[in-house]
Amino acid sequence: MTESERSEAGVRGVFDAVVRAYLKRHPQATVVALGEGLGTGFWRLDNGRLNWLTVQPPESAAVRRMLLPDGPRRRTVARATADHGWLDAVTDPDLGVIVTAPGVLMRLSPSAVRALLAACAERFPGGALVFDVLPRRVTALARRGAALAGRRPGPPRWAPDRAQLPRVAGAHPGIAAVREVPVSGARVWGLRGPAPVVYEVRFAARRCPAWRAGCARP
Repeated sequence: MTESERSEAGVRGVFDAVVRAYLKRHPQATVVALGEGLGTGFWRLDNGRLNWLTVQPPESAAVRRMLLPDGPRRRTVARATADHGWLDAVTDPDLGVIVTAPGVLMRLSPSAVRALLAACAERFPGGALVFDVLPRRVTALARRGAALAGRRPGPPRWAPDRAQLPRVAGAHPGIAAVREVPVSGARVWGLRGPAPVVYEVRFAARRCPAWRAGCARP
């Protein structure tokens, strides 16, 4: 196994562990896998009771449906991540919802990320969202390298550091907590540098009378 493959497997294992822990508390929850591609998370994590939604842009959703046809508790939703219409596909959020977004949010603009977090906090009380980002200095080096090579750097993307976690939590009063999930034995792809950073965002339970003040913990 190459270093890149070990890194990817390490991050995937962290995501799986967070989902399993959530399913222990909410065994009938819906798992929403943003940008999953042809991933096989359903088969790794299925407890026999969960529901699984894969959210893909329409063109790649068609390919996934062809190769991995929808099943009784598993289906593909043809929507872009930033198109919040996919939230309507979660039919029973009271049973719990956990959203996974490996490699997804780091491709969005900061405003799009804030809008997504706010929408999930509003619609999925008691739920959670797990995402990863590359360290800010790694993305800065990549943009600098593109400039030195004469290439035009892409638009600024989201790359928060630990000091910015309060701003992540402040995207919506329904965000109860943001925690870093350790990634052991992983490195940034192709670099001898720090590992991708994985965070879990927990949404407050609506049953708390002061839910809109963000006081509750799921």
